[in-house]
Amino acid sequence: MCGIAGFIGKGDEGILRKMITAIQYRGPDFQGVHVAENVGLAQARLSIIDLSEAAHQPFFSADKNLAIVFNGEIYNFLSLKNELLKTGKYSFRTNSDTEVLIYLYQEYKAHMLDKLQGMFAFALYDFSEKKLFVARDRMGKKPLYYSIVGNTLLFASELKAILQHPLATKEINLDAVNAYLTFEYVPTPMSILNGIKKLEAATYFIWQNDKIVEQKKYWHHQFQTQNISFDDAKNQLDDLLNDATECRMMADVPLGVFLSGGLDSSTIAYYAQKNSTQKIKTFSIGFDDKSYDESDYANQVAKHLGTEHYQKILTPKHALDLIPTIYGKCDEPFADASLIPTYLLSQFTREKVTVALGGDGSDELMAGYPTFISHQLIHLMQFMPGKNLLRSLANHLPPSDKNISLDFKIKQFLKGFEINKNFTHTLWLGSFSPKEKNKLWSGDSLRKLSGSNGLELISQHLQNVKTVDFLSQVNYIYYQTYLLDDILVKVDRASMYNSLECRSPFLDKRVVEFLNTLPANFKFKNNTGKYILKEVMRNKLPNNIIFRPKKGFGIPLSHWLRNDLKQMSDELLCESALNKHGLFNPKFVQQLKTEHEQKKNNHRKLLWTLICFQLFYQQLTSAN
Repeated sequence: MCGIAGFIGKGDEGILRKMITAIQYRGPDFQGVHVAENVGLAQARLSIIDLSEAAHQPFFSADKNLAIVFNGEIYNFLSLKNELLKTGKYSFRTNSDTEVLIYLYQEYKAHMLDKLQGMFAFALYDFSEKKLFVARDRMGKKPLYYSIVGNTLLFASELKAILQHPLATKEINLDAVNAYLTFEYVPTPMSILNGIKKLEAATYFIWQNDKIVEQKKYWHHQFQTQNISFDDAKNQLDDLLNDATECRMMADVPLGVFLSGGLDSSTIAYYAQKNSTQKIKTFSIGFDDKSYDESDYANQVAKHLGTEHYQKILTPKHALDLIPTIYGKCDEPFADASLIPTYLLSQFTREKVTVALGGDGSDELMAGYPTFISHQLIHLMQFMPGKNLLRSLANHLPPSDKNISLDFKIKQFLKGFEINKNFTHTLWLGSFSPKEKNKLWSGDSLRKLSGSNGLELISQHLQNVKTVDFLSQVNYIYYQTYLLDDILVKVDRASMYNSLECRSPFLDKRVVEFLNTLPANFKFKNNTGKYILKEVMRNKLPNNIIFRPKKGFGIPLSHWLRNDLKQMSDELLCESALNKHGLFNPKFVQQLKTEHEQKKNNHRKLLWTLICFQLFYQQLTSAN
């Protein structure tokens, strides 16, 4: 696990060192740079497999013709290494997965990607052909940004590294801001800045002769339903999750498990403990606000499984103290407030271990979010008077600061009636509705917008799965948007800001492909998401853990914005602060603040989305 950066074209060693130093927290154990002619490759290493100096990067083939910088882990590298050894062409001088990658490329070129099980983003340069091969893993667990400026290619694990190069632009992409206001994150392939993109998941490109000569998606989600009994599906999923967890426990450094007390993390903790001869270490975060606190459940699971459990409580003061640290490193606006407790959890976990397993991906794969239940209800109410009654009820309910309160659920649910059904899940999870954005944008900004708000990306994604059932279509949208650009970004940044590697067994290629072929009612049945997982975990975990409602990793943001975070909100959202970029209408922002502070409406998502943008803009301009 690490951070990578590089250029093909204009640049020198000094520029490259600045690029990799900007993300040195991703790999504090070693920084390697190599510059030859117009090629620059750099890596900041977090040593996990083969801790020796021989495994440092950039890593070169024995004949020095190939060089690679690699971020991630290849879990099947030992079997791939044996496959290469059988050819009689290769000898290995390390026990690292990096060396396996470089010879896989030599043997199979781009087809090497079909063989990999793991998370990765890497750049491999062929000196004889003057060609760069860049690839990202199937689900997009590891990030990769790139920019083409004239005849120069820049790339890095994070945007801030690219910005160290004098050719990079800091011009804000208004269409990306528009999409961010909807999604709470900037969706791939856009970045928040003009001229810089994110490489899509399961995609590679080849740079040669000063241009991208090939760009291709090498893997696609397949949703053809197989003929299988529910009992056979349960047994297969049990075996797959066991193996996916076991192979992710491979490390030459201490390893633990994030444990929230929910079904997903408890499942991973179960399989990890099953495959360990010693007590595994588990870690959780609690809150002093009981409507957000799940620490009692985490303690129950830890006791049930017999793990060595560690816990920490996040207070408003602690959160306030963390915000400058966290958002001082975020180089794109990101408004999922659970980044704060995830950062603290990673920081706390890093005190004991270097690698952590997590439960991410389960909700997207098996329809686990409450939005899937809401979708069923929308069909029932579409032509009934009930929605008008709900609107009346929502208008009369006092705003609550509790986690996923009734007034919040009703108001989010009502958004589903305002727009095309393909976009309802995005609006339920996101922030500003199209109507609200029209009030938010300043007149000058509205005139400059191209009309893109990010929702057209969903329409494009749906074209890839238009022949399958609607549940699979929605699953696919989650893979390509919320999972890719919210959940995985949050976990990557929170963990890597603390030099911690996080692995996700649910996102194992074999698990994903298997779940994608199951009948819809195996995953969502009787208004219950993750149905098959709950049945797999019967008699493995306590029933109250398996069947309790999903809470999510939220924080008491609504209350904090009126109290502990009010001063920060006042400073960042005042008229003078907003006028520095002139994108938003200060009067509408003030209206949102006033209504929230007077408890006339709960605008926590809207206000936090704006605050996170302001924190990003402050960080961007202060770096000039």
